[in-house]
Amino acid sequence: MPELKYSKDHEWLRQEADGTVTVGITDYAQQQLGDVVYVELPVVGRQVKQDEDAAVVESVKAASDVKMPITGTVTAINTELADHPERVNNEPTGGGWFLKLKPSDKKQFDALMNEQDYQAYIAGLK
Repeated sequence: MPELKYSKDHEWLRQEADGTVTVGITDYAQQQLGDVVYVELPVVGRQVKQDEDAAVVESVKAASDVKMPITGTVTAINTELADHPERVNNEPTGGGWFLKLKPSDKKQFDALMNEQDYQAYIAGLK
């Protein structure tokens, strides 16, 4: 399985074989949000910039913007989240993915945290 990369805003990213990058929120993020009840995703074809709000997650506790960790073009969205937003809680790094991007700058992806660095980062937040 390809290695996941992580942002300080608690998104995970996975480089796919076709060169796209799949993006979702981490297990830590979904735990902080609580039960997810709604996910708003961008339209396919949208250009997103690094650190730009591109999606919204609403839970029973709060609403939170999802910032894009890298710049790129949205090539796919997870339409199943419209009817099953709970997948974000149940499968945050699997069926709960948000979108796929065609990255504009591979260096942005490479600069993100690996699993070990991310675990150390969230340990410092507790």
